[in-house]
Amino acid sequence: MLLSDYDFDLPPDLIAQAPAVERTASRLMIVSGASPPFSTGTFTDLAGFLRPDDLLVLNDTRVIPARLLGHKASGGRIEVFLVRRLPGALEIWDCLTRCSKTPKAGQQLLFAQGLSGEVLTGAELNLRRIRFTAEDDVARVLGQVGQMPLPPYIERPATAADAERYQTVFSCHAGALAAPTAGLHFSREFLQRLTASGVEVTTLTLHVGLGTFLPVRDDDLTQHRMHAEDYVIPPATAAAVNRARQQGRRVIAVGTTVTRTLEAACDPVDGLVRPGAGSTDIFIAPGYRFMVVDGLLTNFHLPRSTLLMLVAAFVGRERILSAYSQAVFERFRFYSYGDCMLLLPSCVAQTG
Repeated sequence: MLLSDYDFDLPPDLIAQAPAVERTASRLMIVSGASPPFSTGTFTDLAGFLRPDDLLVLNDTRVIPARLLGHKASGGRIEVFLVRRLPGALEIWDCLTRCSKTPKAGQQLLFAQGLSGEVLTGAELNLRRIRFTAEDDVARVLGQVGQMPLPPYIERPATAADAERYQTVFSCHAGALAAPTAGLHFSREFLQRLTASGVEVTTLTLHVGLGTFLPVRDDDLTQHRMHAEDYVIPPATAAAVNRARQQGRRVIAVGTTVTRTLEAACDPVDGLVRPGAGSTDIFIAPGYRFMVVDGLLTNFHLPRSTLLMLVAAFVGRERILSAYSQAVFERFRFYSYGDCMLLLPSCVAQTG
C-alpha cells in the first residue's frame, strides 16, 4: 500500500470555510452496492436509509479551546496548541508550538490575562512540555484565553459562532482537539425524529487528537504509526452494541472516530465490545476486516489522510475514489464544515 494511492484532485473552492446555515442543511451522498452506486440528497434523507432497529453510535467528545496566541519573553511571537494534559498535573501540557525558533527548556511564554508558560522539555512527536501558571485557576484561564482550534484549511480566524457550530449538539466530555465532524450535521430535533422512528442511539467518547489528523509522511503505509487517542465506552453502550450484533441489527457509526473506537475495543476472540476507558492507535486501511461496524456516516476527507484510508478499507479504494470524483463533479463541500456521505453495509469491503 502506497500513500500516493490515496491522492485526488480537489478544487480549493470546494473546501468549506463555514458551516451550512442550518446543521441539517448539508448534502448527503449515499454510497452503496446498488446500481447506480451513488445517489445524492440532503442530510435529512438519512432518516429514509436507517431502519427502525438500527443502532446509531455517536461520539460525545467536546472540543477544547486549544489554540493559544502569545509571545516569548524575548519578544518573538508563538502559537501554542494544547495536545495532551499530563495525568494528575492540571497545569502541565504536551503542546505543539509554532514560532520562528523552537522554544528551549526554561524559556518563558506570555499570553493574555496573566497566563504564562515555562517550557520544561521536549516530548514525543515534536511536542514541547509546558507548565502553565496564572493568578487565577489555570484551567479556567486556559479556557478563556484559548481559541477554537479550527483546522488550518479553514483560512479565517475562529469566530464566536464557531464556539457553537464546531461542537456537536450532544458534546459533553471536554478533551478533543478537533470536532468529530460527522456529528456536526445533527440537530437535537433530527435526533429526536430518528429515535421516534425506532432508531436506537447511544454514545461513546473518543477525544480526537493527533492520531486523527497528523499527516502520513512515509509513502509505505506499513511504516505509519498512529498517535494514541483516549476513549471511554460506557457499559450501557457496549451492551447496546453487543445486543444489536447478537440480534442481527445494524451498528451505524457516526464518524471515523466511532469506527476506530468500536473496532479497537472489540475482542477478536468472542467478538464482544468491551466497556471501559482505554487508548487506541489502531490504523485501519484496506485489508482490515471490520468486526463491529456495519454502516458509516462520514465527511469527505483530506487526500493522503488516514481517514481516507479508513473509508477506503470500508468500501474499497476504487469505489471511494470514484465517489470522491463524483462529489467534486457535483460540487459537494469538503472537510470539517462540508457535506457528508453514508456508506451502507451492502458495500462493505473486507479486502483492499
